[in-house]
Amino acid sequence: MQEIRFIPCKAFKEKPADETKLGFGKKFTDYRFVMDYYDGAWQDARIEPNEPFQLDAATSVLHYGQAIFEGLKCYRTPQGGFNLFRPRANFERFARSAERMGMAPLPVEDGLETLLALLDVDKEWTPHQEGTSLYIRPTMIATDNHLGVSTSSTYLYYVILSPSGAYYASGLAPVGIYVEDSYVRAVRGGIGFAKTGGNYAASILAGMNAKHIGYAQVL
Repeated sequence: MQEIRFIPCKAFKEKPADETKLGFGKKFTDYRFVMDYYDGAWQDARIEPNEPFQLDAATSVLHYGQAIFEGLKCYRTPQGGFNLFRPRANFERFARSAERMGMAPLPVEDGLETLLALLDVDKEWTPHQEGTSLYIRPTMIATDNHLGVSTSSTYLYYVILSPSGAYYASGLAPVGIYVEDSYVRAVRGGIGFAKTGGNYAASILAGMNAKHIGYAQVL
């Protein structure tokens, strides 16, 4: 993979003082990994301050939903080290999702390298308390600025990190799941196997209804 540039922060965020109140995906580290796809290749790999992106109102991801992501975690070990759980499998699924959504492929080895490079900079954000982790979110979005249903010729790939607690307020205790049979998000020949934003958007109304009647999640 190409050389990764490093752009230092001018100011640093304060790490969470109370790890019992992290929540999930609410706080983010100082840096992110970013890489652009254009002219048929991934270019300008860099680690930069994690600041808001600027997108044109016509950016194709906002209109046609070419967006994929992954989710995995980094854990502290009792010996003071850091562990990942089969990250290769996440980037293999990322590649399958990109293929199904007609997006630029990211080689699995490159994905792993981007992740490890970012963790090398920001791994100390990994919380210490049992049941917590540094949540990792690799993402790819289409960035062409035009209206028209077609695959994008440009993409933005990035990885952000979030010190997090349990996804559910109940922690690791069992949660109630409502089995929904009116709404669907996966059909034969569809995109149900791809980790793409549209799948999650399709589940939101069903999830809202499930929570309204006392369930934590919906199937």
